[in-house]
Amino acid sequence: MRQQRGISDGMTLMVGGFGLCGIPENSIAALVRMGVKGLTCISNNAGVDDFGLGLLLQRKQIKKMISSYVGENEEFERQMLSGELEVDLIPQGTLAERCRAGGSGIPAFFTPAGYGTEVAQGKEVREFHGKMYVMEEWLRSDFSIVKAWKGDTLGNLIYRHTARNFNPMMAMAGGITIAEVEQLVQPGELDPDQIHTPGIFVHRIFQGSGYEKRIEQRTTRKRD
Repeated sequence: MRQQRGISDGMTLMVGGFGLCGIPENSIAALVRMGVKGLTCISNNAGVDDFGLGLLLQRKQIKKMISSYVGENEEFERQMLSGELEVDLIPQGTLAERCRAGGSGIPAFFTPAGYGTEVAQGKEVREFHGKMYVMEEWLRSDFSIVKAWKGDTLGNLIYRHTARNFNPMMAMAGGITIAEVEQLVQPGELDPDQIHTPGIFVHRIFQGSGYEKRIEQRTTRKRD
């Protein structure tokens, strides 16, 4: 029965990617077409104004963002300052670990990140070996939406280079995980030693198309 569910208003979604690298472009476009609203999105960032999760923000489909870096999205800033959007900013490493903990069945852990700042307000603090640590709880979601380079029909996934980023830990932490891949192959066609996410974590998979793979900021240096 669980795999018959679909994404609906008010759900919590984990969305893979870092900046615009490794984001599930096709799935985000589908959410825009569906028009679901009141979403809580857990993602490292909120895309840019006209791409990635920024498309959902434009249409007021996101109620709350749980993120780390959101500096490239002016609409995000406007909605946050106006009070239209709830925001929970989390240190980047803590965000990654909270997602990993959610997929590993670890309800809480201690980290030094954020001690003595607003991040630690209202949270348990303990001292270990002379250093203060803040307790952080796991993150889990109704759905996780991830993007991989290759996958097979059993859900085994391979990511490519830095596009791996947040995708593996988010794939583990979703009640239902949807994977979109650039290449969908048959079981046995992937090298077992190269698989990053085992198929047991993936409930639905499809081959995407038309990837733009936009680059936020291109920096280059002169050749020696």
